Amino acid sequence: MKNTALITGASNGIGLELARVHAYKGGDLVLVARNKSKLDALKQELETQYGVSVLTIGKDLSVPNAAMEIYEETTRQQIQIDYLINNAGFGDFGMLTDTDWNKELQMINLNITALTQFTKLYLRDMVGRRSGRIMNVASTAAFQPGPTMAVYFASKAYVLSFSEAVGNEVADKGVTITALCPAATQSGFMEAGGMGESQLFKGRTLPTSKEVAEYGYAAMMNGKTVAIHGLKNRIMANLIPFVPRSMLLKVARKVLDKA
Repeated sequence: MKNTALITGASNGIGLELARVHAYKGGDLVLVARNKSKLDALKQELETQYGVSVLTIGKDLSVPNAAMEIYEETTRQQIQIDYLINNAGFGDFGMLTDTDWNKELQMINLNITALTQFTKLYLRDMVGRRSGRIMNVASTAAFQPGPTMAVYFASKAYVLSFSEAVGNEVADKGVTITALCPAATQSGFMEAGGMGESQLFKGRTLPTSKEVAEYGYAAMMNGKTVAIHGLKNRIMANLIPFVPRSMLLKVARKVLDKA
């Protein structure tokens, strides 16, 4: 395989569109998600349309050490990962006193632990070659606390902080790390998180997964550290540090509450 990107959460939404963008550019792929049948359908599409090679791996990344198992598999098959895209993640909606702990633990394992382990494993190889690009999908949620989605917002704050810090560590080693920060997007996220009635989504025209994927891919290739999709979102993210925290919490609660 050549010019290979490993993309997690590639069975739908932004991850699926990122796979299409990379294949369109002529790159091979390792696609990871729980739903192997969806991955295999995407594999057939991309190999037929673009003539690239695609390896699919069905894996639940919320299970401890799943990232290590995938790293060992790509190593065993002598597949060099040139681009690592940590896209897999999910959220949950509700008061912390009412939500399910097991679901939140899975969220932490997926959004934080698997992403960190993937980055650590493949980053070592990239630094050794002095080449490679990593994109970690965070969110505009990373810039503020999120009442009724407390664990999800906190997990994305981790992704942003982690990506910026490690990106600085390897800035002189031929490797770049990009934190992609989309806002609400047309994808499976809303349904998976039970947010259909939230004012964040209800009645709004949202950017498509394809638009976000194309923006994020270009940002990764340009070595951009923090990539916030949408001018309005970039302005708001840069204004947040100047807003009193008490006001920020009130506004976030109003936006996240059910319409």
